[in-house]
Amino acid sequence: MPILRRVPGFVAYYWVDAGDGVMVSTSVFEDQAGAEESIKQAAAFVRDNLAPLLPHGPQVTAGPVVAKG
Repeated sequence: MPILRRVPGFVAYYWVDAGDGVMVSTSVFEDQAGAEESIKQAAAFVRDNLAPLLPHGPQVTAGPVVAKG
């Protein structure tokens, strides 16, 4: 998503089709400030462009990466 790539500290973005109309996205940032800014920008994008297309409102969960390979 180009919007998130412009947020300082952006590392990666993943989109998963979990089936039955459920989509999961994961964004990785170097710090919490970048993650919080991405939430604001993504929320505005969804509200302005995607809300009518989504059967369920988005849920936001945040936390630190505890393992990486």
